[in-house]
Amino acid sequence: MQKNLFANLKKIMPNLSKGHKKIAEYMLAHYDKAAFMTASKLGSIVGVSESTVVRFATELGYEGYPELQRALKEFTNNKLTTVQRIDVMNDQLGDTEVYEKVLNMDIDKLRKTLEEGDRDEFYGTVDTLCAAKNIYIIGAQSAAVLARFLSFYFTMMFENVKLVHTTSTAEMFEQIINIGEDDIMIGISFPRYSKHTVKAFRFAHSHGAKVIAITDSLASPLAECADHILIARSDMASFADSLVAPMSVINALIVAVGLRKKDYIAYNYSRLDKICEEYQVYENSDDQDYDLTAEQKSKTPQIEV
Repeated sequence: MQKNLFANLKKIMPNLSKGHKKIAEYMLAHYDKAAFMTASKLGSIVGVSESTVVRFATELGYEGYPELQRALKEFTNNKLTTVQRIDVMNDQLGDTEVYEKVLNMDIDKLRKTLEEGDRDEFYGTVDTLCAAKNIYIIGAQSAAVLARFLSFYFTMMFENVKLVHTTSTAEMFEQIINIGEDDIMIGISFPRYSKHTVKAFRFAHSHGAKVIAITDSLASPLAECADHILIARSDMASFADSLVAPMSVINALIVAVGLRKKDYIAYNYSRLDKICEEYQVYENSDDQDYDLTAEQKSKTPQIEV
């Protein structure tokens, strides 16, 4: 239904009532704004009641307006340009109480991610990862941060973890050319979806590898061929992507896998701690010399008692 939302709106337009037609026309013309409006605000703008907007949603086959709004967001997210995102940000946030509004929006995304998450899918993903021969991780643009974070920890948990770089399409395929049936690719992508990640994902799937998608919805292009899908809300009304919920899901994945491989991880980190100590990797306050030179002492204020 989500993918055909606009086609359905155009198809049924002639048979809609006057009020419902106003809503449909506004959604088609201003999808970038309508996706982030409450039923009350949308009704106010087009000149109908909130209940009319709710009835419009049910007439389209949705359980209510929130489900219609979710479908509209899924359709919209990958189509918004950066300039359109800035306009949405101005409408939603304004220039006051930004700190509170953004943090509350992130909290809401975390809550929805937890409520809508599939526990069986999550633990199935953990099982699949623990049985992998090689693990390829790919994420482009802002998702590259998430891919690097996941790769950083997985490197201490698995022997063969490869972070795929996406500087160019040719370079990307050079890194994944040997992927096969015993391997896994984890693809991380959120609107606007990266073509590099989608291409790599499809290539891995076509070569028999298991593919795990970390994305925002079942309408994501990564979901088409994924063996496992971990959904995380990222729909931020801003030019900056909200990575709070995706990072939390990834963190949960790291911890869950870590519990399965705790002995191996403990061994690796024990070795790493010794290496870091030998090569003085970390700052250690106990090693600092706090003795002041005569010149420094002369510049230190003396307190008379």
